[in-house]
Amino acid sequence: MVQLALPKNSKVNKGKAWPVKDGGTRMKTFKIYRYDPEKGGNPYWDSYQIDLDNCGPMILDALFKIKNEIDPTLAFRRSCREGVCGSCAMNIGGRNTLACTKAIEDVAGKDITISPLPHMPVVRDLVPDLSQFYAQYASIEPWLHTTEAEPQTEYTQSPEDREKLDGYYECILCASCSTSCPSYWWNGDRYLGPAALLQAYRWLVDSRDQAKDERLNALEDPFKLYRCHTIMNCTNVCPKGLNPAKAIADVKKMMVDRA
Repeated sequence: MVQLALPKNSKVNKGKAWPVKDGGTRMKTFKIYRYDPEKGGNPYWDSYQIDLDNCGPMILDALFKIKNEIDPTLAFRRSCREGVCGSCAMNIGGRNTLACTKAIEDVAGKDITISPLPHMPVVRDLVPDLSQFYAQYASIEPWLHTTEAEPQTEYTQSPEDREKLDGYYECILCASCSTSCPSYWWNGDRYLGPAALLQAYRWLVDSRDQAKDERLNALEDPFKLYRCHTIMNCTNVCPKGLNPAKAIADVKKMMVDRA
């Protein structure tokens, strides 16, 4: 009989329930994924109780309160607090989103579960290793390609051509979309994923760029582009309201049109 075993350190254990310092009228429990690879043990869930009357309205406010007042060892990324930098992307209540723009009251359930972005190596606690994600973004060469001499003024663009970039240039590379995609989970080393492909389309439709054929040639691969099965997870979780699935479909259409 086949014996199946989980990989080392893959089982998430029950952690510590941190005691409440002071009672409150609006208590909320936050169940947070903890992992420190330097200690060599399994990850675990720690539980923290917070009085919402003494906390800001967003998930990031709760994380700051936990780190500043309860457990200073908790690790997470954050920067702008305005939904612009994408640093605080994590899985909150089973859904990828930004901690700084996700209101505590919008998360259903008695307890709020917070974990790092799924199917990515974990540096520590809520901090994922995005090295591969950024390398894939760099691989689509996200800059203007032109064979003309550098102009003395800016490259011009008609209002109509500029509008074609709307819904694509706003991507903040938070990785919420790519890490919600099953195809990216299973083929992340070869499939570029929704975020990189959305950015690829942004340059393909830029009227100032002169490397459309070269960009399409680079994407003509069974895995880089065609692992997308349009299940729409990426679009459903995008905190900026973008539609990576549509961008991927439009890239596929470009491939057909040029054939």
